Amino acid sequence: MLVRFISSVLVLFVLSAFGTLKAEPVSEFNRNFAKKVAQQLTQLSIPGGAYVIVQNNQIAALETFGFTDQNKQQKVTQHTVFRLASVSKTFSATITAMLADEHKLSLTDPITKYVPEFRLADKTAAQKIQIHHLLSHSSGLMPNAYDNLLAENWDMKRILSWFNKISPLCQPQQCYGYQNIAYSLVQPAIESIQPEPFAKLLKDRIFTPLNMQDASVGLKPLVSSSSFAKPHVLIDKRKGKYIWTQVDVDPDFYKVEPAAGVNASISDLASWLIANLGHKPSVISKHLLVELTEPRIKTTRELNKRYWRHHLTDAHYGYGWRIYQFDDYPVYFHSGWVRGYRAAIGYSPDLDLGFAILLNAESNVISQLSSDFWAYANQLN
Repeated sequence: MLVRFISSVLVLFVLSAFGTLKAEPVSEFNRNFAKKVAQQLTQLSIPGGAYVIVQNNQIAALETFGFTDQNKQQKVTQHTVFRLASVSKTFSATITAMLADEHKLSLTDPITKYVPEFRLADKTAAQKIQIHHLLSHSSGLMPNAYDNLLAENWDMKRILSWFNKISPLCQPQQCYGYQNIAYSLVQPAIESIQPEPFAKLLKDRIFTPLNMQDASVGLKPLVSSSSFAKPHVLIDKRKGKYIWTQVDVDPDFYKVEPAAGVNASISDLASWLIANLGHKPSVISKHLLVELTEPRIKTTRELNKRYWRHHLTDAHYGYGWRIYQFDDYPVYFHSGWVRGYRAAIGYSPDLDLGFAILLNAESNVISQLSSDFWAYANQLN
């Protein structure tokens, strides 16, 4: 039986047609939603997790569930650190766009300007790929190019040398192809035009100004945390019973820090949501938020996404964010998945509402719960 530990700050609110706040339905929703999440995690035997709802520049609800570890020695709290996996891309796109806004680089710069060793089979093709193509997964490269090599005992220099064996599937900006290694090329670009390492720059420009006390980049900061969620993988399912086992933290995707290297607690994600909703303009300007969430490339396959397909009518990728037309309003969303962890985050400026959820197990229930949340939010609009 999953033991549920809840740290919650409840604000009773409901959206009117004009976005003002009233009492009851959302508070009632949160009571029911928290029960549903606890039931789902118990049914699936998931070790632990947390979610947060933010509204109107404040935390509306924060709930934590279960334990960080298989032996149930430490409960998940609002400051327990999880891996964010591909949710990291939202941070990387933001810091890159910030530097471009400050004219320290240009998003139309070819990535070869900063990474001259990046080569494709067609020698002229690499020069056509610009930074904004990387941020929007519109480079033309085959999806997840060479992600399999991250599991090898290779450094990034060696992995990068293999790109000269492949040709693009299309011209840049003509097709969508999700990337991790290619996405991470923004790191050498960023580090070549200012003195700070990528991790420290994120800390100085985003984590510290937003009071994201538990956020970090890389493997060492994760495992050094006083409370970090241990990864769990499913090893068996017998008669409806799910059996998970705790595993070591997989270091592979920490090789691509901009794509999958950020760690954070659910409290940190509350701060991140509030900033992306436009309530911290001194850190992330409203102009920058508009740029990050402008539709850049259509992502048609997302329309068939399980649990979401009955609600999505359009889907694109911006810079570091997916852009979903969810029933009557847009939701800016991203999910993450690395061995032993799942993460999901989304927000809607139209509703001034955000939601994030973290699990220390590889379960697609996170997608179901995220969709359920946004479906309810639509009823309030």
